[in-house]
Amino acid sequence: MSASKIIPAPVPLTQIEGRILIIRGQKVIIDADLAQLYGVPTKRLNEQVKRNKERFPADFMFALTQEEKAEVVANCDHLAKLKFSATLPFVFTEHGAIQAANVLASPQAIEMGVYVVRAFVRLREMIVAHKELALRLDDLENKAELMALKHDTFEHNTRVQLKQVFEAIRELMTPPEPIKKRPIGFITPEDTQTKPKAAKK
Repeated sequence: MSASKIIPAPVPLTQIEGRILIIRGQKVIIDADLAQLYGVPTKRLNEQVKRNKERFPADFMFALTQEEKAEVVANCDHLAKLKFSATLPFVFTEHGAIQAANVLASPQAIEMGVYVVRAFVRLREMIVAHKELALRLDDLENKAELMALKHDTFEHNTRVQLKQVFEAIRELMTPPEPIKKRPIGFITPEDTQTKPKAAKK
């Protein structure tokens, strides 16, 4: 009995992840990008959504404010044309993205919906892993400090070196500040505390 073949994703997950933004503390994908993945015009996607409003509560989909739209345009080069649109775009959460595939009901939308959800899930796992690593690093640093206090023979140079090691690890965990516009993609929730951010990985 032959093993079943593994069918590769039509679009790499990293490419889908690059279209996921964090707005209002939620991971979302803008209507134009979702429509492109599902193989339909943005207008067609939004028409189907409006015809099925009851299937898209606020935690599935919401419209951007003018300020949020400007932020997206400023940070996502491929969405620059939105600047000239008179309408405010919609964004879809993970649940909204799969619901949109259901209402479109086209073979491509249904197929791509699976990969879109996988991209959302993978980003969620990355955020959790990053937080867990940060907590473990804090715990390790605290234990090292306690050890230093208990042992007078712990040389000053050793303490300084340990501190430098922990600082270096934290720098590696923190993405550098961009010189130009941020690339499209993944950002951590911390980036959204002051104002809506659209970003990557």
